[in-house]
Amino acid sequence: MKPLKIACYAVIMFMTSSCLETQTSPTLEEISSIAFDIKTEATALINPWSVAELPNGDFLITERGGRLIRVSQGKPVALSGLPDDILVAGQGGLLDIVLAPDFTETSEIYFSYAYGQIEANGTALAKAKLSSTNIEDVEVIFRANPPKSAPQHFGSRIAFLPDDTIILTLGEGFALREDAQKPNTHLGKLIRLNRDGSAPINNPFIESPEYKAEIYSLGHRNVQGLVFDKATGVLWSHEHGPRGGDELNIIRPGENYGWPIVTKGTDYNGARITPFEEKEGMVEPVYYWVPSIAPSGLAIYRGDMFPEWQGDAIIGGLASRDLRLVNLKGGQAVNEIDLLSDLDKRIRDVRIAKDGSLLVLTDDDENGQLLRVSAK
Repeated sequence: MKPLKIACYAVIMFMTSSCLETQTSPTLEEISSIAFDIKTEATALINPWSVAELPNGDFLITERGGRLIRVSQGKPVALSGLPDDILVAGQGGLLDIVLAPDFTETSEIYFSYAYGQIEANGTALAKAKLSSTNIEDVEVIFRANPPKSAPQHFGSRIAFLPDDTIILTLGEGFALREDAQKPNTHLGKLIRLNRDGSAPINNPFIESPEYKAEIYSLGHRNVQGLVFDKATGVLWSHEHGPRGGDELNIIRPGENYGWPIVTKGTDYNGARITPFEEKEGMVEPVYYWVPSIAPSGLAIYRGDMFPEWQGDAIIGGLASRDLRLVNLKGGQAVNEIDLLSDLDKRIRDVRIAKDGSLLVLTDDDENGQLLRVSAK
């Protein structure tokens, strides 16, 4: 059955195969902002990229221009101590931030950023200790290699797995799409690291000398959503397609997600990138969007405030200027809802707060905001 041009759904068969069955999409349901209580937690942010909630209720917010903001009781303070090699150009700058699983004991944070120069750059991952006014003991534990030639497609999302290893997403550099399939480069890959930056000895390609030891999966374009769902043990990601073909995926070690050999999208000039929308040996997305919504930020809802959303994916839309909820039941995407359909703001990140509300970060050159979306 062929999908409509709004979106596409798939069934994941959690057996020895990853057979997928596409379905026709329903009409997109919309829920406007008046259905929720929306509180502004921070404002006047300049191109904010990521948010992390601290145990005491404060927030850490990265700004792509190279500032790390701590928001305490509505008051923002810029923290000192960031690396001095952050490249602010194109899509690059200070990017994702997460707390270490043992943050309450260690005060350790992990953040990603663009390093290098405009003509030779990449994604770096660093760790540091957080204090009230600065970060200390900064250590860069990974730099993607080789450098790419344009300041675009950095990936940069971070997630911890239950074994205390780290997954970092890395874009293919836009102009280097074929590198997503090459084993000797980090570009277009998801990588898995120990907390000191070394490659775990059980990484899927660790015994293949032609592969970078850090590679966890390959064939990615620009992954800007990543979350590990503790309730199901599933690692989810989403990534930007070209002109259409944004994808929601379940990530498994050693798998090839196809870019640029397969895609549901076309090039920006309308030309075909490849004759293949699917190919044996390459993972089909659980869900995809045509036209593109330019997804950024991803959460799997696990909270008490919205019980009807349990286990559903919540995704920020940059191009669609809204928040999308993909209803997941038994491994199948059965519905999509346009949340905050009247907000009309680029949404860069979304997280689930401790109280079960949504933390939504809007992207703007002058007045980005951190919004808390709660049930009425």
